[in-house]
Amino acid sequence: MQRRTLIASALLTTLLAAPALAQDRLTPILDEIEAQDRFRAIAIWRNGTEIAARGYHGWTPDRATNIKSASKSIVSALAGIAIAKGALQGPNQPIAPLLQNDLPQDPDPRLSQVTLGNLLSMQAGLERQSGPNYGRWVSSRNWVRAALAAPFTQNPGSGMQYSTASTHLVSAILTRATGQSTLALAQDWLAPLPGFAITGWERDPQGIYLGGNQMAMSTRSLMQFGAMYADGGQVQGRQVVPAEWIAASWQRRTASIFSGQGYGYGWFLSRAGGRDLRYGWGYGGQMIYVFPRQGRAAPLAIAMTSDPDQPSARTGYRDYLQDLAGRIAASV
Repeated sequence: MQRRTLIASALLTTLLAAPALAQDRLTPILDEIEAQDRFRAIAIWRNGTEIAARGYHGWTPDRATNIKSASKSIVSALAGIAIAKGALQGPNQPIAPLLQNDLPQDPDPRLSQVTLGNLLSMQAGLERQSGPNYGRWVSSRNWVRAALAAPFTQNPGSGMQYSTASTHLVSAILTRATGQSTLALAQDWLAPLPGFAITGWERDPQGIYLGGNQMAMSTRSLMQFGAMYADGGQVQGRQVVPAEWIAASWQRRTASIFSGQGYGYGWFLSRAGGRDLRYGWGYGGQMIYVFPRQGRAAPLAIAMTSDPDQPSARTGYRDYLQDLAGRIAASV
């Protein structure tokens, strides 16, 4: 009995000391970020607890910033919840009947083959409306119709055609299927997340919230979203995003045109710090990194935000951030 008491006491002491030890290991890593003048804030969650949060260059973890395409992971979560609630059938559901009123007069027959899953995995086959085509697309009078009228550059289900228009079509589908705006759905369905708030979100000329870009959120709020995924879709014991949807979203569907890494439903798939990594990425370095539970390694979520007006891919900054996430994962 005495031996068991001693073991329990030692275990409790170890658990209580763990956050302090993690802080000691994280401090030099967090200190070095100060040299990155575009970095805004970071927030880290591990196994049920926020273990660190820090702002840089006048920013704080609670100040809202544009998370850019990291919002595509949030749109994916809303689609998964809609499927669980019966508002949508599933990833194999064709999109043409859902967007019937916005189809071209003489649609390409391949439009009937495009599914919800194709949109979420960037495999619709339609000419992408990101990169050099983005400005023209958002200058159109009807973003949904313009996206559906784009020419096919490959067949649905082929390689990645990374396009914000695809996730905007998901936003339109969610709006049509539920009769509520995508913002209202996020505010309702993601309400269990502590402190979750979308404080700004651009809309198209028809009032549909832009699926996958121009969303304002704090770094800490983004961390809470990642923490939910790291914890199997649960928030304080309540299932918010179905675990089955998370597994489906983290299944490799195609390869990223940017890095060659895997891509699922709104999530990039990689490894860092010797662990599996799932992440959402927004222009400029808006990142939500999720390290699922793996063996003895506890689940981990890291949100990082940066200046949204500077590129991150071709400058090597994105690679720096992923390396930073790996070092954090290895240290805690």
